[in-house]
Amino acid sequence: MWPAKANDRREGSEFLSKGIDHVHTGEQYHEFILASQRDRMVRDRFQKMARGLLPAGADVLDFGAGTGIDAKAFAAAGHRTFVYEPSEAMCEYLAQYCRDEIARKSIITVASPLACKVQAVTANFAVLNHFADHTSLFEELSRVVHPGGFVLANMLNPYYLGDARYGWWRANLMNLVRHGRYAIASESRIHRFAPRVMAQAAAPHFRLERLVPRGFGWATDLYMFLLFRRI
Repeated sequence: MWPAKANDRREGSEFLSKGIDHVHTGEQYHEFILASQRDRMVRDRFQKMARGLLPAGADVLDFGAGTGIDAKAFAAAGHRTFVYEPSEAMCEYLAQYCRDEIARKSIITVASPLACKVQAVTANFAVLNHFADHTSLFEELSRVVHPGGFVLANMLNPYYLGDARYGWWRANLMNLVRHGRYAIASESRIHRFAPRVMAQAAAPHFRLERLVPRGFGWATDLYMFLLFRRI
């Protein structure tokens, strides 16, 4: 159920470096993803939002954990964190970066999301943009998240006007208006979704409870945070 390479996660954004396609190791990706001050600010906001929603001591699943940057922060805040990451290169570096937490079992690697039951699932930096359809994913996550828990996703904003300079954005504008979704023609087939499409896919297991940003932020922010509450 993971259709694209982890080092393609940022494809289609203005921040995509031409060199990212040549990033082959988890360590190189780790350094690359931390090099952007803007990305660090987005990550900080995401982590702050997740921690603010989590009850004290609640367990969390970091879905598409990459090299473990978010997982390490959640574990430091007192949350036992399960990590699911299908990329072998990412897992190898995660094991090094989070070795102390793994030894203490405050971070636990899992081969499948279904291997744990948690209060929340987090999916940062466009992980869910690699799925063409989220209906089966939310059905699966409904068996992972406790009732009343949540899924917090950071996804690429399809309305972001900074991407209007690119032909693929202009070519897909009508698809976005008519269907609320489109895919970028590339090796990894990055998909973009309007929030209403995500809400439809999440039902009946989850409801879309919060969307950040709102208003003018839809035009100015590359990423949007979607909070889905388990029904």
